[in-house]
Amino acid sequence: MTRILLLSDTHSFIDDQILKYVKQADEVWHAGDIGNLNVTDSIKKLKPLKGVFGNIDNHEARVEFPENNRFFCEEVDVWITHIGGYPNKYNIKVREEINANPPKLFICGHSHILKVMWDKKLNLLHMNPGACGKHGFHQKRTMLRFVIDKEQIKDLEIIELGNK
Repeated sequence: MTRILLLSDTHSFIDDQILKYVKQADEVWHAGDIGNLNVTDSIKKLKPLKGVFGNIDNHEARVEFPENNRFFCEEVDVWITHIGGYPNKYNIKVREEINANPPKLFICGHSHILKVMWDKKLNLLHMNPGACGKHGFHQKRTMLRFVIDKEQIKDLEIIELGNK
């Protein structure tokens, strides 16, 4: 069983409230637009981190993190990318691969809109944790946490961090 904290769009912002949830997780996954690498360095001091770079990230983040991160967590095939779209409206950069070889869990950020959807056609779960930073048009700062237990994704929770 692996407890995951999923966040995105920090835009250089990290605080004790976010770090409190980091400490409760087994792993942290960041879906891009990290901003300053102090964000990911702070997380990595506490827990293992997997992530991707986003469209606002500079060359340092692009050296440290890939554009697409595909891996297995227990028995779940996971794909994280920053700009991925959502079911029936996947981004052109991922559309061909996701249709040919869909993961079980597809994660993206970018929109600042928290969204969890089941893609019936591809039989995958799509997650976007919204944004936990303070820059952007979102009103509430959000993250997601859930458990991966062998092949199951379960115990999904929305974490609201208050207004930006």
